[in-house]
Amino acid sequence: MERVAPSEWPLLRRQDYAETVRRALAEDVGQGDVTTDATVAPGQRARGAFLIKQTCVMAGLDVALEAFRQLDPAVIMTVHRRDGQLCEAGETAAVIEGEARALLTAERTALNLLQRLSGIATLTRRFVEAAGGRLCVLDTRKTTPTLRRLEKYAVLAGGGTNHRFGLYDAFLIKDNHVRLSGGVGSAITKARGYRPDLPIEVEAQCLREVDEAIAAGADIVLADNMSLEEVRETVRRTRGHARVEISGGVTIDRLPELAETGAEYVSVGALTHSAPAVDISFEIEPV
Repeated sequence: MERVAPSEWPLLRRQDYAETVRRALAEDVGQGDVTTDATVAPGQRARGAFLIKQTCVMAGLDVALEAFRQLDPAVIMTVHRRDGQLCEAGETAAVIEGEARALLTAERTALNLLQRLSGIATLTRRFVEAAGGRLCVLDTRKTTPTLRRLEKYAVLAGGGTNHRFGLYDAFLIKDNHVRLSGGVGSAITKARGYRPDLPIEVEAQCLREVDEAIAAGADIVLADNMSLEEVRETVRRTRGHARVEISGGVTIDRLPELAETGAEYVSVGALTHSAPAVDISFEIEPV
């Protein structure tokens, strides 16, 4: 879970989002855009611009543009901003020229995606700046179903770091796993034997559970909803044995004091489940 530099982001490929955009358009258009079909003549051309209405971090611009591409493959696009870039109110992110009907019909789908993903990137940037480089800000699996790849990409655009992508790429042993497995030691032993190549993280809600996780050989201890004093003690006890991640009740205001505990990571579900959409409009004019 090392922090990824902007120049090293895994680029989104069209295949990563084309089907998502197709489904989103189908959901919105249904049997046809009756308003546009009734009021705009076939063949009429228009130009549209994404106008930024508030300071934000851009994310998902190419995903949004895909909505126009799918309805008008010959659309002409001029991009002025890029993902990960801090944008100010009044700036233009991109200009699109093509069939007027396609621009109008794709508008809402494109905006929904761009506003949502830029909102995640913007909130992530605020958390990363508050951490001051002393804590690695991680996302979680608390994402919109079917949009996880895009939302985790937006976290990267905001300067955050992806935690495990799903249930398959890392162990995270929680209290329910411990109860059903017969204890922390038993759960870690079974996990290590099942996939020795994967890191093992164990949730701890008290110092006794921290000690159990260390004794059983956990790679990361998740200090869940602990007080500052308990987090500091967790860091002390795990030093040289495991890394520490803080989770639960994490707000931007608390990050400076959490960073002073010596923990390596902080995971924030709010990055993806509570990020407000960014105010961006799409203004169209005939050409």
